[in-house]
Amino acid sequence: MAELKERLLPPKPASAINLRDSSFRPSASGRQPFQGVDVLGLKKRGQGLRSWIRVDVSGNSQIIEVDKFSMMRRCDLPARDLRLLDPLFVYPSTILGREKAIVVNLEQIRCIITADEVLLLNSLDSYVLQYVVELQRRLTAAGVNEFRALEVALEAACTFLDSQAAELEIEAYPLLDELTSKISTLNLERVRRLKSRLVALTRRVQKVRDEIEQLMDDDGDMAEMYLTEKKSRMEASFYGDQSVLGYRSNDIQSISAPVSPVSSPPDTRKLEKSLSIARSRHESMRSSDSTTDSVEELEMLLEAYFVVIDSTLNKLTSLKEYIDDTEDFINIQLDNVRNQLIQFELLLTTATFVVAIFGVVAGIFGMNFTIPFFDEPAAFKWVLIITGVCGIIIFCAFVWFFKYRRLMPL
Repeated sequence: MAELKERLLPPKPASAINLRDSSFRPSASGRQPFQGVDVLGLKKRGQGLRSWIRVDVSGNSQIIEVDKFSMMRRCDLPARDLRLLDPLFVYPSTILGREKAIVVNLEQIRCIITADEVLLLNSLDSYVLQYVVELQRRLTAAGVNEFRALEVALEAACTFLDSQAAELEIEAYPLLDELTSKISTLNLERVRRLKSRLVALTRRVQKVRDEIEQLMDDDGDMAEMYLTEKKSRMEASFYGDQSVLGYRSNDIQSISAPVSPVSSPPDTRKLEKSLSIARSRHESMRSSDSTTDSVEELEMLLEAYFVVIDSTLNKLTSLKEYIDDTEDFINIQLDNVRNQLIQFELLLTTATFVVAIFGVVAGIFGMNFTIPFFDEPAAFKWVLIITGVCGIIIFCAFVWFFKYRRLMPL
């Protein structure tokens, strides 16, 4: 991997080397100094040049610098298809079958697959380098096939998404269990971030799944992706036309004297016409049979990775359901605590009302008037006893009413 990274890494400009050797010293404030500008690199960007990794039919790779319009002419692609491969923009996963190429945009893998080569945007991402290494290995072992390059791209994308889903699962389940045991602001914030990542990853996996399913449902799109067969038919038709033209030119040269149309034998023309019609029918039947076989081959390939990406999507769906169940459990716990607080507040309000009765009695007997009851020695005790009994009766009556109306548990 390191050797491939060094081989694919473009050479460093002289300005960067001189900067690193002489003037690259951190300032006292901790900031890095201005590192200069690569004028040659800016000129290349101004011309629209991009660095591509080209993998040929033998598995050999090289770095090429191609501008946008040259790439459009080389692969016979419109500008909107190349825009899908621009790393400066974020586009959803897409697989497009064109006349001479397959445009693949699957996560980090952004490439153009033709019948003779694979053109991949140059990047130092580990998944891109792994794709190049795996593609070289398979091309060296089994020869050229655009489906093999597409298979490696699908495998890399599905593996990348599945690994992210697995990492999310490893992080999610302990965090959710901790949240159920201890509800805190920190744990709730961590779960919120986790759910945001889950939604974003689910959207990406769903897009890859929908793209594969859309290709499987359309035989025409799958037939367009069989580039090797289309190239063979075009070459066969080209050489056939050349041979027919050569045959006719030889016939014309062999005739020394001009022949009038009236005296020319009509049987020869009828025979040539019959042979051409039979040859065209045979070629059309053979191309239709090969297209059916290629569609079946590509359909089996897409179906295999459809199962893989669908399994990843089910894994994320199960995780989302677990998060939703945890949220429901937390809401139930919070509702239970809220109900307990309301019940305590009812009891406290009732006790406050009972205590207020003593204040009313004290206010009545504290008025400025005289009655014979004040001269009794046991009057104060009887007032306290009667007031306390009345307060207890009132409190019990409130509690019974709350239980009767199911405001408190029985």
